[in-house]
Amino acid sequence: MTEIRDYIDHISPMNEGDWDFFSSKLKKVQFDKNSTILELGKIEKHLSFISKGIIRLYIPTEESDVTFGFLFENEFVTAYDSFLTQTPSEYEMETLTESVLWQISHKDLQEVYDKTENGNIIGRRMAENMFLIKSKRELSFLSKSAEERYLDLFMGRPRLLRQIPLKYIASYIGVTPQALSRIRKRIT
Repeated sequence: MTEIRDYIDHISPMNEGDWDFFSSKLKKVQFDKNSTILELGKIEKHLSFISKGIIRLYIPTEESDVTFGFLFENEFVTAYDSFLTQTPSEYEMETLTESVLWQISHKDLQEVYDKTENGNIIGRRMAENMFLIKSKRELSFLSKSAEERYLDLFMGRPRLLRQIPLKYIASYIGVTPQALSRIRKRIT
């Protein structure tokens, strides 16, 4: 649980009382590799902090899934639109490795916002960060080549990316697995 405390304190330090209240709402959940965290059409009920593991966000289709996000250790993960609106999710989340998450329910998070000194500040900054990640991804699709998108992804977390199947990386950068293979050959 120290990872989540460090993460939050980096955003906006919590006093001990607020931390005790917040941490009392967290539940540790473990998942095996390739476990579904959220199914299409289900309502996202938790905001989760990844203590260990890699999570993939994707839209399942008949032909092949469309991967649009990877989240790693020491990051928050949720189907944020479903979580905020408490409506069914239009995508799924799954673990790509054994994973350990610290989860807080939507109801409990609202209580943290109401009853802590800086819960709202932390929530706002996390929402801003999620927006920036989404915006950066959209801009990269509009302004960068597939090779540049791959390099951006690879440069950020080369060790962790080795744990992600190439078909998911290809989908994430918007190319076929064969095109990704050609990109990888060109840059090595």
